[in-house]
Amino acid sequence: MTDGRNQQRTLVLLRHAAAEQPGDIPDAERPLTARGQADAAAAGAWLARHALLPDLVLCSTTRRTRQTWHGVALGMTGSPPEGGPAGSAPVVRYEAAVYQAQPHELLELLRRVAPDTATVLLVAHNPGISLLSGLLDPQRADPDGLPTTGLVVHRPITPWAALAPAAAPITARH
Repeated sequence: MTDGRNQQRTLVLLRHAAAEQPGDIPDAERPLTARGQADAAAAGAWLARHALLPDLVLCSTTRRTRQTWHGVALGMTGSPPEGGPAGSAPVVRYEAAVYQAQPHELLELLRRVAPDTATVLLVAHNPGISLLSGLLDPQRADPDGLPTTGLVVHRPITPWAALAPAAAPITARH
């Protein structure tokens, strides 16, 4: 095990997939739409094709984010034309604090990631996830924010514990 100082780190931010509109159920219980389920699997296949398989998944506890992660995981393990095998399973932590989190709260969560973790996937909600992306790379962040199932890949230039504003350039989007 290393201390993570010389290791390349990758942070993948994912806004949950399209969910049913609010109705008679609580917001945290809204399920994905059929399109959302398909988009989540496509996002997983994209991650696999680009060798962006997470070591750690930090996921909000809402139904739509859990379903998004499940779809992404299925997409990562599809047949090679769909993305290829994902390899070893990541550690998955469902974090209630991610729901309705502000960008500084998400940043604090990321600072607690183990130093030897190479790739982290954060599955969260707007506006927090989009604002976090803008905080980490103000120059390249999408001014309109992440759409549903939007992925943005950041490469932190510091260890996780020192992650700071403007210290994680965007290198890819889906």
